[in-house]
Amino acid sequence: MRDYPRLRRRGLLAAASGIGALALVGCGGPDDPAADGSGNGKDGKPRRGGRLRAAFAGGGASETLDPHLANLFADVARAKALFDKLADYGDDLSARPRLAAGWEPNSGLDRWKVTLRKADFHDGKPVTAEDVLFSYRRIADPGKAFRAKASLEPIDLKASRAVDERTIEFVLKRPTAEFPNVLAAFGAYIVPDGSSDSGFDKKPVGSGPFRFVSFAPGSSALFRRNDDYWDGAPHLDEVEFVVANEESARVNALLGGQVEYAHELNPTTARAHEGKGQIEIVRLQNSAMQAFAMKTDRAPFDDRRVREAFFLIADRQELVDGALSGAGEVGNDLFGKGYEYYADDLPQREQDLDRARSLLKKAGAEKLKVTLDTSAVAAGFTEAASIFRDQAAEAGVTVDVRMGSKDSYWADILDSGTLCCYRSGAMPIESHLSQRLLTDSTTNATRWHHKDFDALYQQAQSTKDGKERAAVFGRMQRRLYAEGGFLVWGFADWIIGTARSVRGVEREAPANTLDWARFDKVWLA
Repeated sequence: MRDYPRLRRRGLLAAASGIGALALVGCGGPDDPAADGSGNGKDGKPRRGGRLRAAFAGGGASETLDPHLANLFADVARAKALFDKLADYGDDLSARPRLAAGWEPNSGLDRWKVTLRKADFHDGKPVTAEDVLFSYRRIADPGKAFRAKASLEPIDLKASRAVDERTIEFVLKRPTAEFPNVLAAFGAYIVPDGSSDSGFDKKPVGSGPFRFVSFAPGSSALFRRNDDYWDGAPHLDEVEFVVANEESARVNALLGGQVEYAHELNPTTARAHEGKGQIEIVRLQNSAMQAFAMKTDRAPFDDRRVREAFFLIADRQELVDGALSGAGEVGNDLFGKGYEYYADDLPQREQDLDRARSLLKKAGAEKLKVTLDTSAVAAGFTEAASIFRDQAAEAGVTVDVRMGSKDSYWADILDSGTLCCYRSGAMPIESHLSQRLLTDSTTNATRWHHKDFDALYQQAQSTKDGKERAAVFGRMQRRLYAEGGFLVWGFADWIIGTARSVRGVEREAPANTLDWARFDKVWLA
């Protein structure tokens, strides 16, 4: 069996060596001296007990605990507390086994055998191959819009089968060299066979480290320790997720002792409190892509000359300095800076207002007016919108900034509008492509619909040789760089605040990866 410990964040993390034998991964349990998440036990021996209250921005009254609908960071944090995936992304963005003990392809890479570890759902029933197939078929339902659907597309779920209770043979539509990434896909959680849509918000049953207690959409969720968790019982008795959409509300709750963990703080907040001794600041460096998303299927951005002009309007360093208070680095209109397959051979794009004006004139858009949707839903969004509005004015473009609802922003900007503030946490570049840039991707915010681009993605998937596969991904990124809809201006530090009593928060895990928001490994001193 094989694991793929590839370098996923070139230049940021040390390289793993080659393709090795599959390790039957079992992360440290309560008695592991390094189970604090730091890797060296520097926070002392974990202490059992207590309730940790974690504040996240939420999604209002429409929130759900259906893990296949997880979209916001709050959704994912709750989902990973209740459920497991077959695999998840490690700190280096390689796929790490979770419910899967391992995987092995055939020589043609079009059939993969996945073996499950021994694990139970919260109702005591074992996690079986049939549960896995049910979960994946539910996600792939053509009548639904589940986030992981595009990632699971390579699987022929009609032909795939349960070999026995703990072995699945996945039959693929084409050879897929990086199939473990499919198992780790955002939202690809395993639920019990026969789970109903209505049951997730009433009494969800998963195999995760915490059991359901209560849930009030848009307000809070309370989960209790699963003493029988396959990866070792959590240190905490309970974890409570509290919704606080305003960053100031999260900070004040942390400072006032109402919560012990505040997700996503502004750089200015972090700078004001860092090293002062009242709270702890955790920086996950350069983990969040910051961008403007242009809808490529409608005016004015259906003209590639207008999109290129907007690429050239942006002063990326000014955006990083102003919107992120310098806590990040400039982007180059591509996702995944430093990750495996990233096209780092492309020249860094710089502001060129003369060229931008020339392109707009050729497109008949000299006095262009556009609306830029933004919201206080994410750190730096409103600041970035204001800065870009002023930059665009220098090129003769009028940008009207429109503030959106924090509760519904992400759903609103998916289909409506023409230009919006956008961001993303970490994932492999091929996952970003499959979830956001294919014709059938359910989170295609730029409405990038090109069948030849889809075909290139499938070609990359099916290419066995790593260098040849990288070359195909490079072709795709060169096209996005030239005419895509994402104006990626920066990569921000992800900033978390905790009470001084909190231990075990991983400091190297980008948002969206296995050890981010890993509350089963956190404890209260």
